[in-house]
Amino acid sequence: MNKFEQLGLSESLLKAILDLGFESPTEVQEKAIPLLLEKDTDMVALAQTGTGKTAAFGFPVIQKIDANNRNTQALILSPTRELCLQITNEIKNYSKYEKGINVVAVYGGASITDQARDIKRGAQIIVATPGRMQDMINRGLVNISQINFCILDEADEMLNMGFYEDIVNILSTTPDEKNTWLFSATMPAEVARIGKQFMKDPIEITVGAKNSGSATVSHEFYLVNARDRYEALKRLADSNPDIFSVVFCRTKRDTQAVAEKLIEDGYSAAALHGDLSQAQRDGVMKSFRGRQIQMLVATDVAARGIDVDNITHVVNYQLPDEIETYNHRSGRTGRAGKLGTSIVIVTKSELRKISSIERIIKQKFEEKTIPSGIEICEIQLLHLANKIKDTEVDHEIDTYLPAINSVLEDLSKEELIKKMVSVEFNRFINYYKKNRDISNQSNSERRDRNDRDGAPRENNNGGATRYFVNIGSRDNFDWMSLKDYLKETLDLGRDDVFKVDVKEGFSFFNTDPEHTDKVMEVLNNVQLEGRRINVEISKNDGGGRRDHNGRNSGGSFGGSFGGGRSSAPRREGSFAPRREGSGGFRSDRNSAPREGGFGGRREGGFSSDRSRTEGSSDRAPRRSESFGDSPRPRRPRRD
Repeated sequence: MNKFEQLGLSESLLKAILDLGFESPTEVQEKAIPLLLEKDTDMVALAQTGTGKTAAFGFPVIQKIDANNRNTQALILSPTRELCLQITNEIKNYSKYEKGINVVAVYGGASITDQARDIKRGAQIIVATPGRMQDMINRGLVNISQINFCILDEADEMLNMGFYEDIVNILSTTPDEKNTWLFSATMPAEVARIGKQFMKDPIEITVGAKNSGSATVSHEFYLVNARDRYEALKRLADSNPDIFSVVFCRTKRDTQAVAEKLIEDGYSAAALHGDLSQAQRDGVMKSFRGRQIQMLVATDVAARGIDVDNITHVVNYQLPDEIETYNHRSGRTGRAGKLGTSIVIVTKSELRKISSIERIIKQKFEEKTIPSGIEICEIQLLHLANKIKDTEVDHEIDTYLPAINSVLEDLSKEELIKKMVSVEFNRFINYYKKNRDISNQSNSERRDRNDRDGAPRENNNGGATRYFVNIGSRDNFDWMSLKDYLKETLDLGRDDVFKVDVKEGFSFFNTDPEHTDKVMEVLNNVQLEGRRINVEISKNDGGGRRDHNGRNSGGSFGGSFGGGRSSAPRREGSFAPRREGSGGFRSDRNSAPREGGFGGRREGGFSSDRSRTEGSSDRAPRRSESFGDSPRPRRPRRD
């Protein structure tokens, strides 16, 4: 029996749920839906972004409205155009088997006349942004005086955006006897005030602790000098080859500047902010959802309502002015039960904010250092090796093999591998050779923070051994499950395996040196689902990502990487197998643009007009000036 059947939903809704592939309700759905179906009541539901709130109110409202009555019976308010359209589409999908139900989206940036016409034809459900809804009420284009349901989605976000007066005015236009359902990630004072003024004895549902962060999101911060903020962002992207992320900046100007720098340096990136037209925003989001964009650089206002599956990282290039906003940012990842990571790039003067956020989200941050150049190169090299291994061969190439073989026939297997990899990675490693590591904070600075917070310092002896192992996310491991697997397999204690870093086809982990012989002996004789595990000692000690111990990045570029792997990595180029959304800076700046067109002219008008002459990639990409010192932004304009 489908678990949704136990919630009291109608057959038509259950049929739509089956089509959508929903298997079991989320916690907020399981708590809210039966209560809302059972009786007419006001409700306050506190749940993080990405927990399924749309279905939690969407299913009940569809089931409770009268499809034969063409008058407006339900109003759903949401903070942004993107979220408004998203909710509208989801409600339409939920109600596909309900005859006669019409849903109309009302938002700024589109024809108000067309929207009014759609409502006049009959719209039982209106999904609206507060600004445009207030405009339509003022013009007499909509009548909500007889509605039965009013739903405030992302209520805290709407109030943060300055919509308090609009919401009060809109709610004052609605009948007193309606049911009001308020959904919010946090409960600031203004939200509580709205609830007290317009709701009667509301039932309160809380998923997790109030204002807490999602359990599926881990939080980490990197302390850098202000001038190194952009360089830190690049290195974090390079050390996570499969990153699919939203990068948050405080202002539109910074957002545009960071996006342009990333594009100039060869990353698949785009900006999303309020100065774009609706068509441009739609184009950027379409490309992002299609993974043609790997790093979406956005303001908080523009990113509200982004609901994209499988976002691996949220990067706080700058912390928000309002600490509560951090919760909404981090909620963009770790959705649908999947794990995600929220990264904060922070300067010394901003460290106090980390402690404040920890208190609000009731989760601890993990302090890390920016990866060293050698660590990034090793990760990228192994990533390329796995991509080459997994590439499906197009047999169209068979025609050319005799000629290729004649050119390469004097090379041994080892020489061929070295040369092939060098084609991809020489310029990449040369870049990191030329550029200093940026995790240069003093031991005392790091120690001060650890001592203040009382955070335990793991394995503080500074002599850990780092290993490479040929299992990763493709084997259904994340860092927590791999850590548990290694502890159990090796019969080690809770803190004996640390600094687990999982990539797609491989991973790294650390132990203290006393366990090295055991690790090598045991793991090299273990099979996982019929495949032999291979573990090797990495030449890189992982110092660039050490937690809480004050060690700076280590290692040198001399010699080969672990296990005889040699040469140096560079991301994506003529030999690297192309994947959707792959990032990193390219060795060939004149290569054909990737799918989606972000290598040259891009959707939304972000094309860089700088000419890229042959060989221009030999220069190291210019390090951006800091974009993190801009003044507090003005309150954003209404939609």
